[in-house]
Amino acid sequence: MSSCDSGDKPELSVAKVLQLFLPEYLPTHALPVHHLKVLRRLARCGSGQLGWSVWHCQACNRRHWRPSGCGDRHCPSCQHQRSADWLEKQRAALLPVRYFHWVFTLPSLLRPLALQNPKAIYDLLFDCASATLLQFGRERFGAEIALTAILHTWGQNLIDHPHLHCLVSGGGLTPRNSWAGPKQARWLFPVKAVSDLFKGKFSAGLLKLHATGKLQFHGKLQELKDAGAFAAFLRQIRSRRWVVFAKGSVTGPESVLQYLGRYTHRVAISNGRLLSIDPTARTLTFSYKDYAHGSRIKPMTLTDHEFIRRLLLHVLPPRFTKIRHYGILGNNQRKTQIPSARAALEHSPWRFDPEVSKPLVSESADPSRRFGCPFCHATNLRCVGRVDSSGKTTLFKSFAPLAPDPVPLDSS
Repeated sequence: MSSCDSGDKPELSVAKVLQLFLPEYLPTHALPVHHLKVLRRLARCGSGQLGWSVWHCQACNRRHWRPSGCGDRHCPSCQHQRSADWLEKQRAALLPVRYFHWVFTLPSLLRPLALQNPKAIYDLLFDCASATLLQFGRERFGAEIALTAILHTWGQNLIDHPHLHCLVSGGGLTPRNSWAGPKQARWLFPVKAVSDLFKGKFSAGLLKLHATGKLQFHGKLQELKDAGAFAAFLRQIRSRRWVVFAKGSVTGPESVLQYLGRYTHRVAISNGRLLSIDPTARTLTFSYKDYAHGSRIKPMTLTDHEFIRRLLLHVLPPRFTKIRHYGILGNNQRKTQIPSARAALEHSPWRFDPEVSKPLVSESADPSRRFGCPFCHATNLRCVGRVDSSGKTTLFKSFAPLAPDPVPLDSS
């Protein structure tokens, strides 16, 4: 559950869509327990079934109730606060250098295999992309780079499209605690060479997973259980071009924070993209960006069953880590390596002086700023109590007892 509440919901939300669609969908579909739990949590978000929080307005001295959020990492309503909190924690590890954005995409032939083996394939994607970039850093600079990788599994139309966003420091820390970096500011490594190395590492990793029996094959993929068939499959994917995208540098730590914020806690679809719902036809219309036609924004209409099917394509395995750090950002190195990197960059030609540091103020970072008082519209609110889903009441301050029914109320 989210910290105090889920904030005001948009007029149309994923929660409301699922509240309408799930009663007919669930009886006719056998789902894994984990998927079922996620769908039910998302449907209850902001409904009051997960509890309520009471807020005190310090401007007009009135109180009002708000329904609690589900806190699920797949929920578009609950991820905003997590993103801002996470970004604040990353601030201490940012370095005064240029950063580079890389994207590693799985070929379309591998996507059905990834859907049947999400943990194994997504782990391999992290391992191979990070190993590729770290190897280039060591070979080109003789140094250990800083790397943050973020998994996305979707395209704009909600079809499965697994890819990894990587933010890489412009250079790295050498064994002598000096900083070494690229000779020019626009590009970090040659794209084709990175793509080829990534392809080779991933293909070798797939072969090892198959040989050790760590892959499952169902339906049309059953024939790949055979070693010969799988070897032929590997030759086919090796013959294809693997898409690795490299973007130029992101300048300055503050820009990096904002840049990371676009990717860290995104989910498959945001509430803001939902356009309309037809309860009679049982269809949902949402907006998407059509990259094949000049990134035009277009509407897409799906049936209730197809929308839920596509949504479930992006439910991550339980306890799966979708944001990972490598190199000098690794958990076992960060405390010692980041201070050393800062010292090395003090008078380094690769130092990129940051903009004037500003607090990362986000409406989502402070729940009281995401909505106003319903009576006077002030934003200086304080969460003073909570009623959980079982009806248990918790008061945070010495205020008057809460009303028994969780409905908007005026305590003045």
